[in-house]
Amino acid sequence: MRQNKFPPGWDEKRVQRVLAHYESQTDEEAVAEDEAAYEQEGQTIMEIAQELVSRVRDLIAQHTQRQIDK
Repeated sequence: MRQNKFPPGWDEKRVQRVLAHYESQTDEEAVAEDEAAYEQEGQTIMEIAQELVSRVRDLIAQHTQRQIDK
């Protein structure tokens, strides 16, 4: 059996809490959360081609690791 790997600070319990949060949201709550994300300072929302998603995730992970290593 393959063991799951989680990012630093994440474990099975945290993943289950996040899943429960999103699975229990109403459509209205989900829309409100999405709209609030667009208004957050210091954050950027962008659309990228699907074939680039894995590369962007890799770049974010590298950046995050560099911040942790500082």
